[in-house]
Amino acid sequence: MDDRSTPSTRAERPTFTAVDPATGAPGRSYQGHSVRDAKAAAAAAAAAFQAWRRTDFGHRAGLMRNAAQVLRRRAAEFAELMTAEMGKTHADGLAEIEKCAFNCDYFAEHAQAFLAQRPADLGGAKAYVTFNPLGVVLAVMPWNFPFWQVFRFAAPTLMAGNAAVLKHASSVPGCALAIEAVFREAGFPNDLLRTVLIPGGQVRALIEDENIAAVTLTGSVAAGREVAAAAGGALKKVVLELGGSDAYLVLEDADVEKAAAVCAAARMVNAGQSCIAGKRFIVARPIKAAFETALVAAMKAYPMADPRAQDAKHGPLSSLKARDDVHAQVAASLAKGARLLLGGQVPDRPGAWYPATVLTDVAPGQPAYEDEVFGPVAAIIEAAGEAEAIAIANASAFGLGSGVLTSDLARGERIAAQELEAGMSFVNANVRSDPRLPFGGVKHSGHGRECSEFGIHEFVNIKSVLVQG
Repeated sequence: MDDRSTPSTRAERPTFTAVDPATGAPGRSYQGHSVRDAKAAAAAAAAAFQAWRRTDFGHRAGLMRNAAQVLRRRAAEFAELMTAEMGKTHADGLAEIEKCAFNCDYFAEHAQAFLAQRPADLGGAKAYVTFNPLGVVLAVMPWNFPFWQVFRFAAPTLMAGNAAVLKHASSVPGCALAIEAVFREAGFPNDLLRTVLIPGGQVRALIEDENIAAVTLTGSVAAGREVAAAAGGALKKVVLELGGSDAYLVLEDADVEKAAAVCAAARMVNAGQSCIAGKRFIVARPIKAAFETALVAAMKAYPMADPRAQDAKHGPLSSLKARDDVHAQVAASLAKGARLLLGGQVPDRPGAWYPATVLTDVAPGQPAYEDEVFGPVAAIIEAAGEAEAIAIANASAFGLGSGVLTSDLARGERIAAQELEAGMSFVNANVRSDPRLPFGGVKHSGHGRECSEFGIHEFVNIKSVLVQG
């Protein structure tokens, strides 16, 4: 960081200290940036954009493949950094870094085709559509997938010829700075992607800065409203990936044991701290009792464990506050009539631990039914049949992911493709993001798409060109 600043400017810079969720012990501290620093970073990125926008796809692709190599070479280091700052298990951290690397390789290979000029037949004059970069895209990112969320946005954005400023979650400052370092090590221009360590309350000033062309946010509904309002006021494009309360329909013809395994995996991804984690399991009445037994058994396969252990599948939550919020939702649901089948107790140990938990008889008015529970809590909801299950799933304010468990593939495909109000619907599999598929939601889960050809088109100027002879 350039520290040629006045004492008053330095005093405006906050300090960000990471906390190990497994122990509650403070970790490394990082000096943050002032608003003036953040705006200077945006100006530097805008300057870098002017040259970058004119580079060819071959040059961009070579650097993006370099970034993939850096990620793979330093995978163990980055996995440990995620464990230290937000409690991710070692195995999940390694998998996340490999996913980021695959994403870089994917867009290095396909961006040119995705953004190629497309001819339009007007019956005479030459006409076509071209895809030009917008400028500097501000990314406001969450802590739960500290590397993937950023690379999911950054790889297509940079391949499209844009620059970027990253405002990451305050709890993962080391990850935020490491991501900037990856792109520099890969050979990208130093200012093309800049990380700024600022608190959330200063984001509006950055959104309104003249050097920011567009905004993308992954986070809560509340954060989405604030960012959307600021971006709208500044007349800037915004993509929002917000919360989810993903419903999985377990139909009466499902293989109960297989369905429970899929649902447990869907619920327990990242200790349940995922927008696309399965949260509501809407079960046909004839198999409800059998499914309860099977899901409890499947969830028991995720015991709490030291996240640094090679075989750990369930580490701590991201913070004590996150753990306490989840437990409060569980307690309120039980007080309003839900039944506890597994877990539901705060362990007597340091750190932000919460066990795999199963609630049944979840009904309207309970937090487990109405709200997003961002932790390892599975909610079983009874439905009389297919029609009621679909109605319950769609009654949510959220619409990110959804699933259907059934032995009748045609039936499951029909429900997934036509009936469920969500940006993604999977049959007999847990919902997950993939660079090759568009990712995003509807309703309070946000708007716009990331990943795939649809994602790279979000931050380009889709321009019509006509040449009359």
